[in-house]
Amino acid sequence: MSTFQDLGLNEDLLQAISDLGFTKPSEVQEKAIPILLESETDLVALAQTGTGKTAAFGFPMLEKIDVNSRTTQGLILSPTRELCLQITNEMKLYGKYCKGLNVVAVYGGSSITDQARDIKRGAQIIVATPGRMKDMISRRLVDISKIQYSVLDEADEMLNMGFKEDITDILSHTPDDKNTWLFSATMPREVARIAKKFMHDPQEITVGNKNESSSNVSHEYYLVNARDRYQALKRLSDANPDIFSVVFCRTKRDTQKVAEQLIEDGYSAGALHGDLSQNQRDLVMNSFRKKQIQMLVATDVAARGIDVDDITHVINYQLPDETETYTHRSGRTGRAGKTGVSMVIVSKSEVRKIKSIERIINKAFEKKDIPDGADICEVQLMSLANKIHNTEINHEIDKHLSSINTLFEDTDKDELIKKFFSVEFTRFYNYYQKAKNLNISDTGSRERDGGRNYGGKNDSTRYFINVGGKDGFDWMKLKDFLKEQLDLGRDDVFKVETKDSFSFFNTENELKEKVLSYFTDFKYEGRFVNVEVSENRGGGRRNDKRGGGRRDNNHSGGRREHRKGASGNRSDRRRSEGDSKPRRSDSGSGSGNISRPRRSRR
Repeated sequence: MSTFQDLGLNEDLLQAISDLGFTKPSEVQEKAIPILLESETDLVALAQTGTGKTAAFGFPMLEKIDVNSRTTQGLILSPTRELCLQITNEMKLYGKYCKGLNVVAVYGGSSITDQARDIKRGAQIIVATPGRMKDMISRRLVDISKIQYSVLDEADEMLNMGFKEDITDILSHTPDDKNTWLFSATMPREVARIAKKFMHDPQEITVGNKNESSSNVSHEYYLVNARDRYQALKRLSDANPDIFSVVFCRTKRDTQKVAEQLIEDGYSAGALHGDLSQNQRDLVMNSFRKKQIQMLVATDVAARGIDVDDITHVINYQLPDETETYTHRSGRTGRAGKTGVSMVIVSKSEVRKIKSIERIINKAFEKKDIPDGADICEVQLMSLANKIHNTEINHEIDKHLSSINTLFEDTDKDELIKKFFSVEFTRFYNYYQKAKNLNISDTGSRERDGGRNYGGKNDSTRYFINVGGKDGFDWMKLKDFLKEQLDLGRDDVFKVETKDSFSFFNTENELKEKVLSYFTDFKYEGRFVNVEVSENRGGGRRNDKRGGGRRDNNHSGGRREHRKGASGNRSDRRRSEGDSKPRRSDSGSGSGNISRPRRSRR
């Protein structure tokens, strides 16, 4: 591998690189920097998160711009505020010896007038989120008509977040003869269209194979019933006492809910999603960087820009809707030459997605079992023993030794050790001694209907419901409606098929009683909604007249009136593994004494 000196960078940049402690360029840096330094060209670079992409475009841009000019010459677009600030800070560090350099971050949540004033003072490089940049252009607060270099960083993620129109509009205000450098972890069709529209004969470099996961990350999946997903998450955490992880959920609501459950159960956790204020997000990220939070529960969008190299595990509490997004998730761990683990908790209906992801990342998943209680107790006991063994002695305790020795003078060494460790061990033992086995077999799974896996014949129940397209439902809206009303996870409702005036859907057999009882005498916008077990499990067409029937509005029998938009939470669901959940003994935010087992603070 070459050195940074071999890449042809100037002395100012090499001095900054030395100060930062960089020794050898990463693969994407080694491939991209010479191309961008030696020629005026467009570039498409496909590389995973955490491979050093900022330096790959940052060093060439800093070398090529004129720091003596007050004209904006470089524009870097990134999907989130966090990533925008991260890139800005790194560019400033790289250019610390470039006298006169001014790099300005432009993002929502901060004063637009302050950002415009900083640019007016002479910003050679602007790092921006698409939404705020478009706003500034429309207000004529920024001029990008003379830029020479534009960078689309995390291009696939910007498009996933719906920024296609913003990016198109922003680039339309830039010169046609500029150089555009596109960096992305994956290359979906939308990214390819952007490249074709705004780039001229770009050179392309790929680190690894397209969409391939980092070689430093191992991939595991755990098969459980959907209702046991949260218990599986807790066990995976307890089985890894030193875990420092990002837990991914699909929605903001699920993210907040899982984080609150973890905090209530005594784990050092926090939520990161788009409904938090910027100050709240900053507080959570600062706590995570300081490892005061061991489990950061996040949405895919909010997790963009997490610049933490020590993450040991990525846990996919729910798989993403787009399989390519898994590449971004797993890229949060195994960074800076370290190894990491990407875990996936799946139900039977999701096993097919594992195969799809394997093809995309070109890596095989290892199927593993959720640890049982005995295994967790042993792991926790040995973790405590190692921490005690490696603890540096505080000699302030010496003056109390006499009293302590008097208290234990009749206790032999083995008994003392047992007593000492029982303080922590007993909590886990009592909690897990009757814990059930969460693992299920995947032998009944099968693929059908165009590759969709819905579980074996005896694993799920198919239902008929008398609403459909005429009622404003497509399959996705109906799935969301059912999930909301029944307070289920997105994966608990599957094989949704909508007809004109009726529909079909599936759940696992264990949910059958809940589904049928909930929709007894249930009204939706003044109309009774009827759910029955389908006579035709395959979902074939039934008599359409049946779906349009309405029940007698004078029917008397414990009706449940539904108001559109209601929360739909019908019961307090237990989150424990036994009949009662060990509760916290304080009302704090996630710290303090609890009666369930918890790992000690770092």
